[in-house]
Amino acid sequence: MRTRHTLAALAAAGTIAVIAAGPAQATEYTSALKLKGVQYDAPGSDSNRCSGGNTKDEYLTIKNYSRTATVDLKGYVVKDATGNKFTFTAGHKLEPGDYVKLRGGRGTDSDAGNVVYRQNCNFIWNNDKDTIYLIKPTGARADVHSYTKRANDADGNGYINYHG
Repeated sequence: MRTRHTLAALAAAGTIAVIAAGPAQATEYTSALKLKGVQYDAPGSDSNRCSGGNTKDEYLTIKNYSRTATVDLKGYVVKDATGNKFTFTAGHKLEPGDYVKLRGGRGTDSDAGNVVYRQNCNFIWNNDKDTIYLIKPTGARADVHSYTKRANDADGNGYINYHG
């Protein structure tokens, strides 16, 4: 009888541990900010020249999916699988439902235009496959998406939509 209660207790503890572990993994997706989509392959021939290049045409759209909370992007980090990264160093507030396009190249950031430039003329996303991480200022993951051109871009336009 004691063995049966011990096994039942161990089984219950294991179930609780599994249930407790589940939400910890899922917390990275509870963020109000999510990756809406990525133009990972800029239209035309890739040219990372600061003058006349097309790195501005490569962008990541980040959206605030909250219905009530305004989120400041200051301190958030976007990076790829190899560690190329961009940190939002200035405040950029996203109202509920609002979005920002993080573009390559150089330009003037604009809250009204919903755009932030990486101030870097190198492409960040690979044209064949990559992983995109959105990291909170605390270091926790807010959202993560991997893609391959073959599996995720059926129409071949270089754009992938993640969260509608």
